[in-house]
Amino acid sequence: MLENQEHYLQSLKKIKEVEEKAEKEIEDCRKKIESEINKLQSDLESAITSAKQQGEELVDSSIETARKNATSKTTTLIEDAKAKSENIISEIHAQDNKKILEILLKGVE
Repeated sequence: MLENQEHYLQSLKKIKEVEEKAEKEIEDCRKKIESEINKLQSDLESAITSAKQQGEELVDSSIETARKNATSKTTTLIEDAKAKSENIISEIHAQDNKKILEILLKGVE
């Protein structure tokens, strides 16, 4: 009977050791998973920050490109308008000169 009790106690000790080992393994896995989750969260935050910065740079670049294009088109339009206005002024002056000559010639007759 004493032998059965010792065998029983040994079995309980082994069970206890196995339980403690299992608890330690579970705790180690939990810590590892928690660490991986924290790393993933940190990586995600970095990716979001990077994407935001790249997006802002793209918007800034697009705005600058649009501004340059608009400035170029505006300059072209202004130059065209100046050239046309000079042609119109020349035509007007030529017409005015013709009228002045006609008036002078009428006065001479």
